[in-house]
Amino acid sequence: MTDVRYPIGKFQRVENVTPEFRLECIKNIKETPAKLKAAIAGLNNAQLDTPYREGGWTVRQVVHHLPDSHLNAYVRFKLTLTEDTPAIKTYEEHLWAELFDARTAPIEPSLQLLESLHVRWVMLLRSMTEGDFLRKFNHPENGILPLDNLLQIYGWHGRH
Repeated sequence: MTDVRYPIGKFQRVENVTPEFRLECIKNIKETPAKLKAAIAGLNNAQLDTPYREGGWTVRQVVHHLPDSHLNAYVRFKLTLTEDTPAIKTYEEHLWAELFDARTAPIEPSLQLLESLHVRWVMLLRSMTEGDFLRKFNHPENGILPLDNLLQIYGWHGRH
């Protein structure tokens, strides 16, 4: 049975990342804002305030979650590119989704934020070398990981 929490399937890491695979991940990141806008086009407030699945966040919360999550990822890339194996901070995304702004704010500012963020992020990603993608960060729960891993997660996350 398909798990409705993962409409495109759970994230599966690729071990041997090729330059072509990196480009595909970057393409997915680049397309996320436009695909999100298309997916929610024409929804009214009642629809935005409806959970997308039983026990899940509302569509509004999901829209606000994307820039929250992707801002964290962008900062993690910047830290890793400028520091030696930086320790990154986790955040309680489920609690962020319950904050007043995530539950009630208009979606337009988050759509604009996501679009602007992705312009900068994709510019950064396209400038990176093979060695840059191999730079590592220290995740408090998952240990030391290369940026290639983060790239894959976010190539998946926007589609998810």
